[in-house]
Formats: sequence, C-alpha cells, structure tokens
Amino acid sequence: MKKINLVIGVHNHQPIGNFDHVIEEAYQKSYKPFLDVLEKFPKVKISQHYTGFLLEWLKKHHPEIFGQLRSLAKSGQVQMMTGGFYEPILAVIPDKDKEGQIRKLSAYIEKNFGTEPTGMWLAERVWEQHIVRPIAETGVRWVTIDDTHFKYVGLKDENLLGYYVTEEQGRMLNVFPISKTMRYTIPFQPVEKTIDYLRSVASEDGQRIVVYADDGEKFGVWPHTYKHVYDDGWLSDFLGALEANSDWINLVHFSEVLDNVKPIGRVYLQNASYAEMLQWALPEDLFRKFEEFEHKLKAANLLENYEEFVRGGYWRNFLAKYPEVNNIHKKMIRLSERAHAIKQKGPAVDKALDKVWAAQCNDPYWHGVFGGLYLPNLRYPVYKNMIEAEAALDKLARRPKLSVTEEDFDMDGSKEVLVEGNVLDAYFMPERGAAMFELDYKPIPFNFLDIISRRPEGYHEKLKRANNSGNQNGEVASIHDIVTSKEEGLEKLLNYDWYRHASFVDHFIGDTTVEEFAGAKYDELGDFVEKPYRSRITRKDGKIVLRFEREGRVLAGSEVPVRVAKTFEFKEGSHTILCSYKLENLSGAGAQVDFGVELNFGLLAGDAHDRYYKINGSKPADPRLRSVGSVDGVRNVSLVDEWQRLKAAVEIDRPLTLWRFPIETVSLSEAGFERVYQSSVLFFHSKIELQKEYEVSFRLTLGRVK
Repeated sequence: MKKINLVIGVHNHQPIGNFDHVIEEAYQKSYKPFLDVLEKFPKVKISQHYTGFLLEWLKKHHPEIFGQLRSLAKSGQVQMMTGGFYEPILAVIPDKDKEGQIRKLSAYIEKNFGTEPTGMWLAERVWEQHIVRPIAETGVRWVTIDDTHFKYVGLKDENLLGYYVTEEQGRMLNVFPISKTMRYTIPFQPVEKTIDYLRSVASEDGQRIVVYADDGEKFGVWPHTYKHVYDDGWLSDFLGALEANSDWINLVHFSEVLDNVKPIGRVYLQNASYAEMLQWALPEDLFRKFEEFEHKLKAANLLENYEEFVRGGYWRNFLAKYPEVNNIHKKMIRLSERAHAIKQKGPAVDKALDKVWAAQCNDPYWHGVFGGLYLPNLRYPVYKNMIEAEAALDKLARRPKLSVTEEDFDMDGSKEVLVEGNVLDAYFMPERGAAMFELDYKPIPFNFLDIISRRPEGYHEKLKRANNSGNQNGEVASIHDIVTSKEEGLEKLLNYDWYRHASFVDHFIGDTTVEEFAGAKYDELGDFVEKPYRSRITRKDGKIVLRFEREGRVLAGSEVPVRVAKTFEFKEGSHTILCSYKLENLSGAGAQVDFGVELNFGLLAGDAHDRYYKINGSKPADPRLRSVGSVDGVRNVSLVDEWQRLKAAVEIDRPLTLWRFPIETVSLSEAGFERVYQSSVLFFHSKIELQKEYEVSFRLTLGRVK
C-alpha cells in the first residue's frame, strides 16, 4: 500500500496593540473552536504556533485555553512551535534581537506548557540566508518555508516531498517546504480534493512528506470561513477523513520526521517570501504589470510550466516604497543599538530592550491584502514602545535633557537634523523642504507625525469592479480572491500626494480652493516643497536654535526670486517649539503671493467624538478631525484627544486664513477596500504683497488635557 507522511502546522498571530474585540472575535471564531474540534480526533497530530503577544493576551483573557493546550501537548497530539516573540521579520532586525526574541518565546512555551519547542514559524516566510546562523544558535532545529522558495532555485514538485538541510557559517538548519497545493485547498475546497492530492503523491516506501502550514485565522476568521469550517462541518470532515485514512496517511510531527526520515539533500535558498508578498513589495506600476503578465501566462497555459521564473519583488523594498515605514525601521535599529551598547545590564535595560522588540512586530512594516502599514492602530503601539524605550534609555545612559545631532537617520545619503530631549523629539529633513517628519511627545508617548501619505497602489484599479465572491462547487473563495468595498464611492477618494505630508511644509499656491488643495489638485507656484534648505545649528544656555534657509523662485506673474528662512527654537524641559518665518523678495520689485505653512497631526481617529478641533478658543460647527473647512482671522487652533488626554495647540502672531482637512488613504484589508484616516492638516496662509520682507511666527505647544 502506498503511504504518505503528513505534517500539519497552524500559525496564530495578532499584532501588538490590536483591538481587544478583534482578538476576542478571533478567539471565538478560530482559536477556541479549532482546538475543540481537534480534541475529538486524537489521532491527528498538529504543530501549533502562537506569537508571544497573542499568548500573553490569551493568558489574561482566556486562561482556560492554556490548560487545553497543555493537555494536548502532554498527550503528544500538539507540538508547540517557537519563533520571534513579537513576530518580527527576522531578516531586518539585528542578530542579537533575532536570538533574543526566539529564546524569549521558547522559554515562555517551556514555562507555560511544559514542552521545549524544537522548530519555529518564520514570520511571513521572509527568508534571507543569513538568518540561518542566529536561528540555529538558539537551538532551533527546523523551520517551515513555502515551496515557492525552493522552486526559485530550480527544485520541482517531485523534489519537494521531503525536507532539506541548509547552513550558514557552519550552522545547520532543516527546512521544510510548505505545499502550495495544500495551502490553497485547505480549507477552501472540498475535503476530497486534499485527500486525492495526498493519494497522488503517496509512495510504496512511505518516505515522502507533505507539509501543510498556514494561518490559523483561515479557520473561522477569514471572510465566509466560520460557517464553512464549523457550521457546515468542513474541519470535522477533514480531520475525520485523516483518521479514516490513517492506514496510509501517517500523521507525524516535524520532530518525528527528523528522527525517522533522512533529508533529501542540501539547499541554499534565494531571498523570498510567499508569492503574494513578493508582488505586494513591487512599485505600483510594476505591481499592475506583474498581474497582467501572470494573467497572460495563465491564458496561454504557460504559468504552471514556468512558475519558477515568475516572481515579484523583494521584501526589503517595502522600506523603499514607503519612507514612513523606513523611518520606523531606522528608529527601531537605532534604539536596539543603544540598548545593546549599555554595558551594565539589568532589569531596566532588559525592559527597555523588550519594548524595542515589541516595536519589531512585523504588521506595520508592510502592506498587502491586510491593512498593515496603513492602519494607525498598528503603527501607534510600535511608536509608543519605541518612545518609551527611548525615554528609559535616556535615563540609563544619562543623556542631556536636550541634544541635537546631524546624521543620516533614514540612510538615504542625506543628513537629517534630530532634536531629542526629555520632553519631545523633533526630526527634520533639510534636503526635503526642511520639514519636520517626526514629533514625539514623551510624557504621553505619542508621535504626532505618525502618518502615511496618499500614494497609488496597484490594487486601486480593482475598486471599480469590486464585488463579493460566493461559493462555487462547494468551494469558498480565498481571501486573496475576494474583492469588496466597505462603502460606496471610495474611488472618489483616490487622491495622490506628490510630496510627503509633514509639518512646516512651505507652500506658495495659486488661485485654488480648500477642496482642490486637499485633493492635491492645485498649482504649486514655488519651488520650496521637498527642495534642499541650508541648515545652521546653534547651542547656548540649554537652548537649541535651528535655522533653515533657501533661495528659490515663485511664479507671481513672472518668476520672483524669494528667500525663505525658518528658525526653530527649543528649550530644555519645554513643551513648546517656536518657529519664526522670514520671507524676502530678492528682486526689488513687489509681488503678490499666497504663502502658507502646512502642519499635520495624526490623532488616530477622524470621526471619534473625543477628538476634535477648537479654533480661536471655540469648537467649529463640525469639530471632527476629518472635517473640511476654511476660517479667516485665525490666531490659535487646538487639536484635542480626550482618549489619550493629549492636545496640540498652535498660536500665530498674526491672523491668518486656516484651511483644515483630513488625509485619508484608501487601502485594502481582509474586509475589503476601506477609508483610513491618517492625519488632520492645518494650512495657515495669506495673500501678501511681498515688497521686501514678510514675517510670521508660530508657537506649537504639546501637553495634557486637564
């Protein structure tokens, strides 16, 4: 009789800071019912992976599942898998953090479930060969990776019915290829299709291995799956079929395979992730070209024969595609280096380092079919942990209460100016308009400039044909194939920014409206936005003064040479930033210009009742942070966040016209296309007759809501 070894792995993950109700729904729809069904089929062996944050949440909110898992582990039915505690992309974090995160989760599993994990789940299956050594250094013996990785180096389906050994600098690691066929049939297609596939690859010697490993949320949380998996009995039918066919389907754990079956050979894998991730990493134009290319290959029946040559981009290019994500990554790296550099270790250092590890949670570092980096609620806890870690490290290293450095923070070849203190951090990019791109408030750890600008995405073309996918022939559509929209008319919000939204962005605008300016459909008459400014830094008596200056041109009938100088003043212990502007007409002839300064504040929610505007001391008719409006004669504006007990107040030394509007992106998530609030824009401007000089000053104060 032909036999096959089947290894099953289930990966469960929730990002740090995810809403309790979202995790609770996942518990009720997936994590708990899955184990309840599994218990009814004791012959079925499964490896279970839970990320550290999820385990901590479950222990706090549903400790009963720990007892259930402990019992299943003790019986040998479940084998626990380790990985990075906070589910980082291992390839892009420091090696010491790779090892530290894996050891932390392994120790947690051993303490709570009485078993030492021997293998791990690789976050998003992002593979780079150098990760082998730090993984192996932790004692991990095996890892699961998509079969796509193996096909990229020339292996065929018939070569992937087993496992391989790889090595890096003398450290060995066993790698198991995850079957794409199994990933796409489970649980979306009838049970018989999976059984038929297993039968087709079974062999007389019974040495072949098929690996299924994928997200546990597919069993109940993904759209349309709960009814299919539980109410309609798919999971019970599947596990029952495995037991009924256990005379030829040998259900084993990964560790048992290592003990009883020899590896096929040695392999070295290319930098890769799963196929969809590689497409998502492409620039928008190539994203669409890649999709078109795949369709053409499928139509010509060529894709299956040549799929090993068809691949998208490279995961790290998310850091190039989205500069805002790159800033998160580089700040995290900077803080990790600072934490590891402290020679006298102890609980305080460990706690600060753990916050850095939490900030390595992968979800806000990329974007695909899940909201990812576009979701403020996923970025917020990352910045919160980094700001808290920084404050702790400042005390441990006894840093000055206020300091300034010039360094290539984002590693793009140009230096940024970083003002850092015990109250706030303010980061500027002189080569990009001398705009402020990060503003951290430390008493209530929050980055006011944690925002994502609007840019085209390859999937935006699908908005016009968005529709629900239903059941066909007993199959349930995969999340990758479902296209829905959370509200009508989202295509009207597809406005794209030609510059990165930040604060103290200097505009000279033509005859336009607030709506046109908000939609980035206006004429910029100056050449100051994202253009190089000279910088000068002075330090004196606990004060830091930054001066940024540029000579540019403004189209005011004819081109007029104009110098813009802006000066920022910071004081030790102060919650206030002073900014003074001076415009000079260098032509000697008068010119009428409309000059304005753009500020951004990302307060997480545009519609919440506890987040609102106050203009000239009073709430406007529509105080919501996503409201659009124009008000003349404005001298002060406050943005209030009662949820965090936080506010930002702007005072101007002369009355200006204020345009306010939200930055809202349209992104794809597992629930469909959705509008996401990113920030509230304050644009202070005025038409002026610039004869020689014009001056205006801003006072920006951050503080608590009393």
